[in-house]
Amino acid sequence: MAQNPLKSFLDFFAESLQNNTFIKITLSHKRDKSTDLNNVFGKVVKVKNDLKISFVYRYPTKDITKNFDFQTAGQLIAEMLAKDFFQADIFTASENRFLIINNKGDVKVNRKTVALAEVPAYSHDNSKKRYILPQNNIYLNELGITTSDGKIKNTMEDKYRQINKYIEIIDAIVGAAALPENFSVVDMGSGKGYLTFALYDYLVNHLKKKADITGVEFRKELVEKTNLIAHKAGFGKLHFKTGSIQDTVVKKMDMLIALHACDTATDDAIFSGIQHHAQIIICAPCCHKQIRKQMNPNNVLKHLIKYGILAERQAELLTDALRAMLLEAYGYKTKVFEFISSEHTPKNVLIVGTKRKQSIIPDENILRDISEIKKVYNIEFHYLEKLLSEGNFSISK
Repeated sequence: MAQNPLKSFLDFFAESLQNNTFIKITLSHKRDKSTDLNNVFGKVVKVKNDLKISFVYRYPTKDITKNFDFQTAGQLIAEMLAKDFFQADIFTASENRFLIINNKGDVKVNRKTVALAEVPAYSHDNSKKRYILPQNNIYLNELGITTSDGKIKNTMEDKYRQINKYIEIIDAIVGAAALPENFSVVDMGSGKGYLTFALYDYLVNHLKKKADITGVEFRKELVEKTNLIAHKAGFGKLHFKTGSIQDTVVKKMDMLIALHACDTATDDAIFSGIQHHAQIIICAPCCHKQIRKQMNPNNVLKHLIKYGILAERQAELLTDALRAMLLEAYGYKTKVFEFISSEHTPKNVLIVGTKRKQSIIPDENILRDISEIKKVYNIEFHYLEKLLSEGNFSISK
């Protein structure tokens, strides 16, 4: 009798841990769309000389990290596949396996052999360059990333790595841009301020730039908390204000950042950056409902969107490609790349636009290509395109 595919999948997970070939596991495609838990990511970490599986539970406004022994982790994966998720993917040094459960409860496992990959060391890489140091760091301590003696908390190691990766990317972008001597940065949707504080610290204290940074966040309690932390840290030109991305008015914006702004809020942010002639626009999009609702190709491409998860990915690809093209149409050199590893977050695409020419007249050739793409997918409009066509560009450079 053939082995149960779910059991086979879980046995493979256990064997990869035993053989030291395990890299990561992801659980996705949630069963109940009304629940807040979106995804779970697991990897091996060393905690006090013991190897554990570290699960990151992804929610809309927070991440929760919990560590478990190998046996418990296997049991939890089985439980989550029974109650929470339809899909699980295991990545190892020699083979990847992809488990999918349909609505009837049928389980299918696909396998893919890979060239031997390097297995991550199950310890923390202390030799890697750190742009933000934890010792004597007031804001990292106040934000709960470090202990009182300047050590990274076990539950916040992923967040600390994310901060340093973010600053590494920012360092390269700022170094290649033509920012004025005194420049203004606006971080739309700054949230708890992890990355906003690190950005100010690196630009002002490390690079000695004359930067004024404003974090915009609609939750008043977070604005009050982050302003208090900024005061404690002595960050005199870092301020947080209450407001939405769409409605917030700023006088000057040389650099715009909007990370994980939901759906069309990303478009509002990009539009604001273009409207202010920002030299740098950095966005990490989240959710792509506006285009997905419109996609209805009447050609062979209709087969690409007949399956839910593929339709979602197609909407993400299409929405962000059009955003990148619109940035190029309005004079920006644009790059799209991975922000952080997908084991930390599924929303890991970063769109970066750097101003290469001062023009408010869009490139007609690019707009024509956008129009053709919309026709192929039977899309009436892209929200950013609509904002730009109706926009006011009278703000002085």
